[in-house]
Amino acid sequence: MTLSFETAKLSDFGLSKTFPIEGGTHVSASIAGTPSYLDPEYYISNRLTEKSDVYCFGFVLLEIITSRPVLARTNNERTHISQRFSSMLSMGDIKKIVDPRLRADFDDNSVWKAVEVAMACLSPTCARRPTMNQVVMELSECLSAEGARNRRANENESLDSVGLMTLNLGTESTPLAR
Repeated sequence: MTLSFETAKLSDFGLSKTFPIEGGTHVSASIAGTPSYLDPEYYISNRLTEKSDVYCFGFVLLEIITSRPVLARTNNERTHISQRFSSMLSMGDIKKIVDPRLRADFDDNSVWKAVEVAMACLSPTCARRPTMNQVVMELSECLSAEGARNRRANENESLDSVGLMTLNLGTESTPLAR
C-alpha cells in the first residue's frame, strides 16, 4: 500500500476478531486469519495484545528479507520459516537466507541486524519480544547503514568517473589523416 507521495505503508489483515456493534453484547470467541502468524500465547490466554502484533510482524519481516513463505513443504513436512532459518543463522552465512534476487548487494551487518530483530519479534513469550517502537528504531539503524553504504558506493563511482574524465582531458588529440 502506498500513499500519495510514494510513501510505503505496511498493512496486514492476518488476524481479526469480531466485536459488537452499537452496544451489542456478543463478542466472537474465535479469530479469523492466518494461523501461522498467531501468537503462541494466544492459545493460553485467549487474548491478542500489542505483542501479538509484534509477533506477526516478525513473520512479515522474515518474508520480506528471505522472499519465502511462512510455511513451506520440505521432505513432505510443513516447516515454519523460523525453524528453517534458525539452523542457517547458526551457521553464520547470511547470504543463504537473504532473497537471492538481491545478488548479495547489501550490507551484511544491516541484514544481520534486521534478521535478529525479526527473530526477537518471534520470541515465544511476549515479555521477550521488543516493542514496535524498538523494532522501528532498530530497522531505522539498518536502513541508515544501508543508505551510508550506497552513498559510499556512489561516491566511489563518481571519483572513478572524475578520474577518467581528467585522464581524457589531459591527453591531446590531433585530427587523424584521411
